[in-house]
Amino acid sequence: MSAAPALAAADPPAPVEKCRYTDKRLKELSGLASDGKRWYAMADGGSRLQVLVLTPDCKVERTITNATDPFDVEDLARAADGTLWLADTGDNGKKRDNIALHALTPNGKATLYRLTYPDGPHDAEALLLDRKGTPYIVTKEPFAPAGIYRPSKALTAPGPTALEKVGTIRITTTSTPGGPVGGIGSVLVTGGAVNQDGTMAALRTYTDALLFPAPDGDLAEALKRDPVRIPLPNESQGEAIAFDPDGTLLSGSEEMDPIRAVPGAVKFASGNAPAPAQKSETKAPNGTGNQAAGQPTDEGSGGGTSWGAILLAGVGVVAVVFLVSRTRKAKR
Repeated sequence: MSAAPALAAADPPAPVEKCRYTDKRLKELSGLASDGKRWYAMADGGSRLQVLVLTPDCKVERTITNATDPFDVEDLARAADGTLWLADTGDNGKKRDNIALHALTPNGKATLYRLTYPDGPHDAEALLLDRKGTPYIVTKEPFAPAGIYRPSKALTAPGPTALEKVGTIRITTTSTPGGPVGGIGSVLVTGGAVNQDGTMAALRTYTDALLFPAPDGDLAEALKRDPVRIPLPNESQGEAIAFDPDGTLLSGSEEMDPIRAVPGAVKFASGNAPAPAQKSETKAPNGTGNQAAGQPTDEGSGGGTSWGAILLAGVGVVAVVFLVSRTRKAKR
């Protein structure tokens, strides 16, 4: 396992407020994507697929909907062809036999892809889509490293398609203020994003963004490395994260907080990333499909204080109560 990284020598850029949205349909903002001209925003829960298209001043321009009734959508990614991928992966009670991805076209046509974990149910709120269109799901774990999963073969509709576990990330606590559950919120993965050319991945917690350079587009390998941390302080319940094509990092929170931007985030992370360690030998994934080449087997880490401090602080129990209390409807 790699050592926990310190913050880069240069001060990380700070988020600045871009705008405030007022549409109550985004009160539980959970997913965000950008094409450079428009933002695509999604709230979790709900009884149908719904993505609001926003102008960069937070005005709702139109809504993309489909009658499909999801279980618990938690994140959003936009593919190069404009398809919006909704991660129907929430499972606070860890009772689901399968999770799902919904591919939603700009005209509202939806395709369902069911997925199954190889090791039992997980709650997950982060979706990463690499440059080849391969989806990666990162789980939300209060007391263990976050798991990284991707399809073991090409997706089929409706499936299910088996997922394979390709790595873990051990995130350590930080002192960044914000979030609903105290210090443990800085280790819970609540969202993910990949920039337009696939060379930078981001995972966020309630309080921070962790940026992983992927110069060759290999997300599995990138997530094995130490990330560059950019604090996102004082968000009520930060779950949404995205990249503008110019390298700006966007973040959003539930409770109608403003959408904020970190200009130059990709450039900063690229220039301050720790030197990559020599790659360990990996085996190619089983099956066929649009998978990336590497398969990480070691645990990575995200910077801050020691993991053990979480348990010693005794705040884990509060987090569990909070997570269970927000259990969504059981449908699928």
